[in-house]
Amino acid sequence: MNEREMMIEVADLRKTFRLHQQQGVAIPALRGIGLTVAQGECLALRGPSGSGKSTLLRSIYANYKPDSGRIAVRHGERWVDMVSASPQRVLEVRKRTLGYVSQFLRAIPRVSALDVVAEPLRQLGSGPEAARARARTLLARLNIPERLWQLAPATFSGGEQQRVNIARGFIVEHPILLLDEPTASLDEANAQVVIGLIAEALGRGTAIVGIFHDAEVRAAAATRTLDLQAA
Repeated sequence: MNEREMMIEVADLRKTFRLHQQQGVAIPALRGIGLTVAQGECLALRGPSGSGKSTLLRSIYANYKPDSGRIAVRHGERWVDMVSASPQRVLEVRKRTLGYVSQFLRAIPRVSALDVVAEPLRQLGSGPEAARARARTLLARLNIPERLWQLAPATFSGGEQQRVNIARGFIVEHPILLLDEPTASLDEANAQVVIGLIAEALGRGTAIVGIFHDAEVRAAAATRTLDLQAA
């Protein structure tokens, strides 16, 4: 890709949490953070616990509302500020542009792992069989035994649930992808599968922001890093 379009621009982002049940104690989380991410880049967030890595990721996804600053994401031909966007626009951006893989699967009672993974693709208008076919490919690649595909993942092990979560996060080829410790519960073999999925996404031009606890995974996946402690 010769000229990579910018996909994320964060400027002067500030967020403080106030513990109202503890005399209003203020805990600064983000102090004027700025960053940019272009197509085909994977920016790894580094820093000790409490440095604001997850807060920044959740702010980009609009789970947290910053106190001030700007979070612009390219949504089609337009830029959307996730800080000021309406809830309807945020949902639209998440559906079509901004994917997110958290550390934990939101278990859905009585829904099979296959359909949990296929759901985001179906929401975009894909037919049920095409979505399930793609879901089968990802579940197999992430070494989820076929005997489990028709079962609800609420009873799966932590590592199995995480792999279902990863499959769900990668089933739609979002232009932007946020990864919060995607390999935290995985063994080395499955971590390598995830690294491969990230590499393929980067090859398609996906812009990725990620938190990677494992230094080897971070070195393999990231194209550059941002140290929040030093930011």
